[in-house]
Amino acid sequence: APPGELYIFVSIKPHELFQREGADLFCRAPISVVTAALGGSFEVPTLDGGRTRVKVPEGTQTSKQFRLRGKGMPILRQRESGDMYVQVQVETPQKLTKRQRELLEEFEAEGGAHNHPEMSGFFEKVKGFFGG
Repeated sequence: APPGELYIFVSIKPHELFQREGADLFCRAPISVVTAALGGSFEVPTLDGGRTRVKVPEGTQTSKQFRLRGKGMPILRQRESGDMYVQVQVETPQKLTKRQRELLEEFEAEGGAHNHPEMSGFFEKVKGFFGG
């Protein structure tokens, strides 16, 4: 056949866990309210097929990102790799038992505004916005 042009079309399917930006990887991981409040740890899969443990300090809020150095994509023609960022999503419990509901109501009554500084600050701004 005579010489001609060859067109190659590549489409990349999104990964179910990771998103890539350059050499860095990003993923989201759900954690319980208890782990977020009291601290703890969880494992995440890594690109090399292994797992690594992420330590969660007490009082962690949803959307907090943790950086895992060198756990991202390999950088072309270099010995190093990008980083992996794990963003936690605090999962709200569903289908509570009567006892669990009572404990949470007791916790809320006991805690007051000092346990929720961001929420208190928000409502103060709202009150100021409306002139009250």
